[in-house]
Amino acid sequence: MEVNVTGPQRGSVIVGIDGSKPAYRAALWAAEEASRRGTALHLVHGADTDSRALYASVETIERVRRTGRELLDDTARAVTERHPGLRVTKEFSRSGPVPSLHRAAARYGTIVVGSRGLGGFNSLMLGSVGLKVAAEATTPVIVVRGAEGQADTGVVLVGVRDEHDLDCALYGAREAELRKASLRLLHVWNVLQSVGSVVTMLDDIEDIAGEHERSLTAVAEEVRHEFPDLHVEADAAKSMSASGVLVEASRHADLLVMGGRRKPGYIGRTLGRATHNLVHHAECPVLLIPRNGTKNGGES
Repeated sequence: MEVNVTGPQRGSVIVGIDGSKPAYRAALWAAEEASRRGTALHLVHGADTDSRALYASVETIERVRRTGRELLDDTARAVTERHPGLRVTKEFSRSGPVPSLHRAAARYGTIVVGSRGLGGFNSLMLGSVGLKVAAEATTPVIVVRGAEGQADTGVVLVGVRDEHDLDCALYGAREAELRKASLRLLHVWNVLQSVGSVVTMLDDIEDIAGEHERSLTAVAEEVRHEFPDLHVEADAAKSMSASGVLVEASRHADLLVMGGRRKPGYIGRTLGRATHNLVHHAECPVLLIPRNGTKNGGES
């Protein structure tokens, strides 16, 4: 099924490359992330030659394989020039990009993808292959978004929906610590979703607001306990659009961390509406942490 040049290490940062500029930028970003974490970078090119072999000529398949391996070599050379001490491994896969990346990440890797790809034969486009990578992953996935070369803000932003996002907040805290940045926990709640009617809203708005504040405060206190030297801010906002508030906040962050909520026994893509909007519109890279659904099976 696969041809490994060198296999990934446990906990590696895994990045998909396809020859597009966004994928190349994602590889450079992933190299910096791996260097920060002190782990290896694993480059994956999913050529999908197994399925194409049924109708493509032998010469075409061989050309695709040669091009893929050259792409791996060129990318590895580029990242090691920038990070000489970084361990870089490479994998040319005969499978498609999605199963190749998931298989390489296994249980312990972090997958990085670009915000869009080439389209066609070797595409890694968010909304098609990249979106499937994010939606079906059981390990963290980072979508590299934002303007190329934008200045660091010194802030890691975490979208907190409720107390079940504690693991997500702790993951964000570790990322902030690695970057020597501060952590901002942001909870966005919709008044009309929290109550059954406007009359109820007018009667209970203070109690509802208090519940949201308490949930956020509980997460923030636990993070401060685990990371006593980290500067942590916790903010709550009321809005009809959680994704809109988070997209605006992402303009002032180096990384946006979100929990990817799933329903038990899910089938197909499982990104909720807010998360789907963020991976398409955020102004900085988005890190998605897989998360099980709540008891009522809700998604965000």
